[in-house]
Amino acid sequence: MQLSHGGETSPTGAPVARWSVEQVLALAPDAASRKAGTRLGAAGPWSGTGCDATGAVWGLCKGSGSTLYRTVVDTTGPTYACSCPSRKFPCKHALGLLLLRASDDAAFRPAEPADWAEEWLAGRRARAARESSPAAGGDSARGPADPVAARRRAERRAERVTGGAQELEQRLADLLRGGLAATDRSGYGLWEETAARMVDAQAPGLAARVRELGAITGSGAGWPVRLLEECALLHLLDTAWLGRDRLPDPLAATVRTRVGLPISAEGPPVRDHWLVLAQYDTPDGKIVTRRIWLYGRGSGRTALLLSFGAAGRSPAQALPVGATIDAELTPYPGGGQLRAELGEQFGTTAASGPPPGIAAAAAPAVYGNALREDPWLEAWPVTLRDVIPVPSKDGWQLADAHADSTADEPADGPADARTGSALPIAPAALSRPGLWKLVALSGGGPVTVFGEIGHRGFEPFAAWDPGEGEEGAGTTSGSVVQLV
Repeated sequence: MQLSHGGETSPTGAPVARWSVEQVLALAPDAASRKAGTRLGAAGPWSGTGCDATGAVWGLCKGSGSTLYRTVVDTTGPTYACSCPSRKFPCKHALGLLLLRASDDAAFRPAEPADWAEEWLAGRRARAARESSPAAGGDSARGPADPVAARRRAERRAERVTGGAQELEQRLADLLRGGLAATDRSGYGLWEETAARMVDAQAPGLAARVRELGAITGSGAGWPVRLLEECALLHLLDTAWLGRDRLPDPLAATVRTRVGLPISAEGPPVRDHWLVLAQYDTPDGKIVTRRIWLYGRGSGRTALLLSFGAAGRSPAQALPVGATIDAELTPYPGGGQLRAELGEQFGTTAASGPPPGIAAAAAPAVYGNALREDPWLEAWPVTLRDVIPVPSKDGWQLADAHADSTADEPADGPADARTGSALPIAPAALSRPGLWKLVALSGGGPVTVFGEIGHRGFEPFAAWDPGEGEEGAGTTSGSVVQLV
């Protein structure tokens, strides 16, 4: 997916990219909003549309009866405002406005914002300036009102977590003493009661892992082996917490995060041109977690943004996949941690090619190295270069396109020759429509794919068509396709 470019300039002088239709649709919080926004993506219901050099677009949308909804979007955020009563972000009117902007440049004339749009834009930018200014009491200038009291609260919570970890260790020992094969007769109540005890101990990370144990007994053949593996990881986390004073600082920070203690982004911000690789939502109990993967063009770093929404509401933070944003990210502490916090944004620029990739055969070693920093990692992000999706006995796999040049080719053909240098696609991805998008995009030829590799295989999140060269290769003719 390429960003089309209208030649506007941001306040920093960098060009402001005009999003494509696919990127706008990727911002929709759900399928219903995507469908409703598409219906409003034509010029018919809109009047008073305009745009300015800072990346703002606005317009009036005809609603029921004589109602005109005032809609404005700051694309450098992106952030949205609409006078409609919807609780979704972005609402269907914001999506429709952006879709009209993507498909019909003539519908927008450069102008000064309408009074109602200017009022919202000025207020938003004034708040952003205050928050980023230490002299005005921004986040960097604020600290605990009472540092001594805050330290005491942290110490009391750590004591409760320690008590919970000790109790959990005893329960795991009892479980092993009674035999794992008999746990399926205890029902889920045993696990839920143990998880509740971890919640009481203010260790939500331990509670979540205990609840996952309860689902393993019903996961099919071989569940005792999987239960033993997860119990071992839980025991490792318990003992790491109890001995955290002896751990290196990065690993100790990872342990605090894994047991569920709150942690803040710290360290110097990293400004870069960040390519938005993927964005997807996952249900997590009563909340929805949104994950946004970024790649820094200059630093070569991969970063993860997390945002959360209450049940029935999508998280507010959204970035168009395929866009490149000029922004600052502040990393979170921890061994092998990729999570970061999005700071000041300076503009959105035109897209270029995918990030540099590695061969499929090299990906397991990358995941293995990451496990040394964080033994509880489920997966690790990688970009695979020149891979071909091919069917296998148990599903699909991504095979290195050039592996057969050094292998003896069997009678079955080149695809089978590459199976020794292939990654299985994770079972969770086999039932998604994105798999067939990937197969169609490849057409039997090599593609570049971004996703996560874990012990269950590789989950593809985005792919670039064969016309898209790697960064620095000098070709940018292809487009990115979302697979989640």
